[in-house]
Amino acid sequence: MPYATTKDHVSLYYEEAGGDGTPILFSHEFAGDYRNWELQMRYFSRRHRCITYSARGYLPSAVPPDPKDYTYKHWASDAIAILDHLKIEKAHVVGLSMGGFTVVVLGMFYPGRLLSLTAAGAGSGSERAHTEEFRKNSKALADEFLKKGAPAVVKAYGLSPARIPFLVKDPRGFDEFNKMFSEHSALGCANTMRGFQGERPSLYDFEADIRKIKVPALIVVGDEDEPCLEPSFLLKQWMPTSGLVVLPKTGHVVNQEEPALFNEAVADFISRVDAGRWPVRDPRSYRKPPP
Repeated sequence: MPYATTKDHVSLYYEEAGGDGTPILFSHEFAGDYRNWELQMRYFSRRHRCITYSARGYLPSAVPPDPKDYTYKHWASDAIAILDHLKIEKAHVVGLSMGGFTVVVLGMFYPGRLLSLTAAGAGSGSERAHTEEFRKNSKALADEFLKKGAPAVVKAYGLSPARIPFLVKDPRGFDEFNKMFSEHSALGCANTMRGFQGERPSLYDFEADIRKIKVPALIVVGDEDEPCLEPSFLLKQWMPTSGLVVLPKTGHVVNQEEPALFNEAVADFISRVDAGRWPVRDPRSYRKPPP
């Protein structure tokens, strides 16, 4: 099994598909792992070198025992560790939810390693009115994972409001998704909730840095993913290199709920970036000049 090793000696499992096209790295959400990008790996590997991996705490990657080893900074540096291991200088990076947060962080602090960034379903808990509640709930959920185990927690967590659209439109896909989720390490889930989810800053805290991002960017959000709507709109406003795609009647898991629409939007974006046809926003298009 292929593994990359991080600077703090954590083994990360990854898989590759495709050939010589520009590389794409996929970063998963809290409830996902490397398997949740399968529909994208099959589609994009026809023209690109594609890599999917399990983050620290997600089997078959290593599960460090200390929550302090699960910060948002670790997730960002782990993505770079995968690229370093594979000797990839630059890649298109695509992330969902926590992975979406991660690719925005990469755009801020590792821009030289990115060809582009796609942030899908990013920003849960970033709204100022909900940040403290989000952190409190994350830490409580960590305790639940340790007390009850992943399968029991998934039964409730999998029915959170932003995931219901997936259940409604694709019950078979929804059941498969939650079956994989229930196979996760309870310790890894708990530590991720405590370290990343329970301690990460709001995306809004990074506004000044986000405004400086020069990397071509695509923001994708489902119109029924309410916690991520406002953050997605703000990311669009703050990043002059960004475009925004809103998928109708869609919740949080956009890449699996609507794989054809998601793949088409991201493929068009990446092809335009590769062709040098994804320009910075024309200042004349602003109603009010940005600060």
